Amino acid sequence: MRERVKVSTMGTPVPELADRARACADRLRAAEEVLLASHIDADGLTSAAVAATALERAGLPFEVVFSKQLDEDEIAAIAATDYETVLFTDFGSGQLDVIAAHEAAGEFTPVVADHHRPADVEAEYHLNPLLEGLDGSAELSGAGAAHVLARALEGDGDNRDLAALAVVGAVGDMQASGGRLVGANEAIVEDGVASGALETGTDLALYGKQTRPLPKLLEYASEVRIPGITGDESGAIRFLDGLDLELRADGEWRTWSALTAAEKQTVTSALIKRAVRNGVDAGKIEALVGRSYTLAAEDVGTELRDASEFSTLLNATARYERADVGLAVCLGDRGEALAEARRLLRGHRRNLSAGLNLVTREGVTREEHVQWFHAGDRIRETIVGIVAGMAVGSDGIDRNVPILAFAEKNDAEVKVSARGTPALTRQGLDLSAVMSGASRAVGGDGGGHDVAAGATVPKGREREFVRRADDIVGEQLG
Repeated sequence: MRERVKVSTMGTPVPELADRARACADRLRAAEEVLLASHIDADGLTSAAVAATALERAGLPFEVVFSKQLDEDEIAAIAATDYETVLFTDFGSGQLDVIAAHEAAGEFTPVVADHHRPADVEAEYHLNPLLEGLDGSAELSGAGAAHVLARALEGDGDNRDLAALAVVGAVGDMQASGGRLVGANEAIVEDGVASGALETGTDLALYGKQTRPLPKLLEYASEVRIPGITGDESGAIRFLDGLDLELRADGEWRTWSALTAAEKQTVTSALIKRAVRNGVDAGKIEALVGRSYTLAAEDVGTELRDASEFSTLLNATARYERADVGLAVCLGDRGEALAEARRLLRGHRRNLSAGLNLVTREGVTREEHVQWFHAGDRIRETIVGIVAGMAVGSDGIDRNVPILAFAEKNDAEVKVSARGTPALTRQGLDLSAVMSGASRAVGGDGGGHDVAAGATVPKGREREFVRRADDIVGEQLG
């Protein structure tokens, strides 16, 4: 019989969750083997990678499975396996009543590390920031919850280095949309920095700093639109050519990551001046600069070096039925898995671009309190939520109104994703309640966060769902 690992929560990054983390860790340490079940987005993949590494270090045998959506059928399938202990990461809270019923029947011993809105069930094996007054949509991601559990489990070290993956998960879950990670996420960042796995700093807050040539970095920058540069390839080139800097090497444009600190400062200052001259809103200009999160062990100029680009790479794997590839990359495979992930990423970018073009071309239908579109089978149901988020603020799509996006899931069901904004949630919008209430009213199920949520509904009942959702949003926003 193997020696059990002694657990300690001394130095836990999130003290509010220490007791829950200890209880969950105790359950895992008592297991002979563990089935690790996780979600398929970037947060779910990094949650699984953090948990898998911690289990391996603790000497606990495990197997990993992924699911698009955890529902009663998925949980029943898990219960039918031979595993006595099941660890759910980045989902499970909303299905806690179903999970508890299976535990009561003696079918498996559960542990849940999640950050989504929980069902009204109290359980000692449930680790969720919302239970301790922390915001699960902004202050701690699923990967962050998995990291808190990993720190409690410890194994052969303190597992602080796993914070780097947890940060990738948080960034992928849009928890740094305000320019930096906040709340309990800051403690996760501190763990990563202390371990040497993560570096932070102040930098240009545009996507693609590691891999995009400078003109493309500026042309595709949707975070802050600067007239004459954003969406204008020749305009971006003219801007860069006018800076009196050597921004090409061997005839090729350099990337932002290849610039010196002085060169970065020159480009940033010029961008800000151009934005001011063109009357860009002061708040948006401030958003040009934000907090950067860099994975110290990864090569400069690769997607894995930057938390945001890493998370996009992961989304390009599991959302195309290749969660195994994304997990392998998270666990250190820099050969075949990384090459396959990059191939998938190229296709993912093409699909996002095509989806965004579809939505902006055909527009949305406006109700009193929500706007929506139905993509049918023209956008994959696994990425329709990403497309909806990208479309917000485009021509004809009001960023001050929640957006609902439908896509076919199978012959009988339709996936619906909902996206809002932090400004709307401050006014009372809670899309988790909207998706849950409206979907159950039509025979479906859903949940998520206040600013982003999803549901599955029976095909043919979309219009009724929209009416229900519109009513609920109207009540929330008064």
